[in-house]
Amino acid sequence: MYQFGHYGAALLVYAPLGTVVAFGGYETAALVGALACVALSTLPDCDHRLPLIEHRGPTHSLVFAVFVGAGLAALAALFVETSSPFADLGFVAFAFVVGTLSIGSHLLADVLTPMGIRPLWPFSRRHYTLEVTRAANPIANYVLFGLGVAAVLAGVVVIAALG
Repeated sequence: MYQFGHYGAALLVYAPLGTVVAFGGYETAALVGALACVALSTLPDCDHRLPLIEHRGPTHSLVFAVFVGAGLAALAALFVETSSPFADLGFVAFAFVVGTLSIGSHLLADVLTPMGIRPLWPFSRRHYTLEVTRAANPIANYVLFGLGVAAVLAGVVVIAALG
């Protein structure tokens, strides 16, 4: 998928988490999480600019997703300033989930294409694809973006109705 497709996939997978976090009274954290998830959603495609790294290789794996989640959690741990260790742990765990989800959303979007992904790298070279659409299909990319925006708006409606 292309940029807008990946943004939409990130919003789509993040919307349930963001809704729960916002409903819990942490609206700012939910918004920052959404921005981070979308911002990181195209990170796996940095492999286009990395020598000796094949496209949809290591950066398109669950190992990379966990690595990015751990990196975001480490950054969060450096910047969190609260008096409760539990709150610190919750914020760091949230950052880990957001980082991992952002890369996971990228993998979910790319598995829709014929090129597919190898999510279990380096443990397996098995290739997975659903062959739904080409990555360059603008309609598919904008539909995925629209689904992501709709999921976020549905979360906002739920919060407004119940909160």
